[in-house]
Amino acid sequence: MSASEIVYLGPAGTFSNEIARKRYAYNGRTFVSRDSVSEVCTYVAAKSSRKGIIPIDNSSGGTIYESVDALLNQKLSLEIEEEISLDVKLAFLGRKGASIEKIYTHFAPKRHCKEWIEKNYPHAILIETSSTAQAAAEAARVDHAAAISNKMAARIYGMDVLEYPIPTSIDANMTHFFVVSKHSERAKRIAKTSLAVYLLNKPGSLYDFLRPLADARINLSRIVSRPIEGKPREFAFFIDIDESIYRPTLSNALREASKHAATVRILGSYPCFRSYKSA
Repeated sequence: MSASEIVYLGPAGTFSNEIARKRYAYNGRTFVSRDSVSEVCTYVAAKSSRKGIIPIDNSSGGTIYESVDALLNQKLSLEIEEEISLDVKLAFLGRKGASIEKIYTHFAPKRHCKEWIEKNYPHAILIETSSTAQAAAEAARVDHAAAISNKMAARIYGMDVLEYPIPTSIDANMTHFFVVSKHSERAKRIAKTSLAVYLLNKPGSLYDFLRPLADARINLSRIVSRPIEGKPREFAFFIDIDESIYRPTLSNALREASKHAATVRILGSYPCFRSYKSA
């Protein structure tokens, strides 16, 4: 089923909004903003004609646990359709000719742009916000203020791009996103498989589960443990595997591994599309 709504982590002007439009702008969809990853996933889970775009990790900030928890949530029962990536470039937004006394920024860009800020605006007050889009929205309402955000936010909130891209302390700043829905279809060019694994509460259970995968020389690109609500000292595992579930190598190994788990749920076997560049 073709999705009629594309749901992203808002507000308007976030990098999630940007990649949503880059991926789906020419398909006649309606774009819907929600204020948290949890709200995105709950909204998508309520109707099969919706797709959600949620960030799963950043190359410098690591895994985004709110997204992992939403995917592990059996009540939502979401599936991963694909992985898409954004090469994040930051923009310095303000008003041409105005002095800058305050800079609004999310904590991650603040860290990445620390040296540039200290060199160019050493006396500016830094104010942290919940997102880069929120930084732009706040700065747009205040005199003598600027924001670290993106060029899309400049258009949305009526600001000028004073510097782009801002030099940062890292060579690459990639954010990866999952496209999630209630019912994914089998895709072509599958590159990865994600699992939700609930292990038996006994010594060596994780080792016993992983051993058949290692014996089959299957590479795991991510393994994250998360506590299970209401069950102290029990954990669920979110696992990314660089292989298609439809290949016998993985399906056979997983059949053996599943003997050592209480529950194994396939969250998706999906393609990884090329990276988009922010602009």
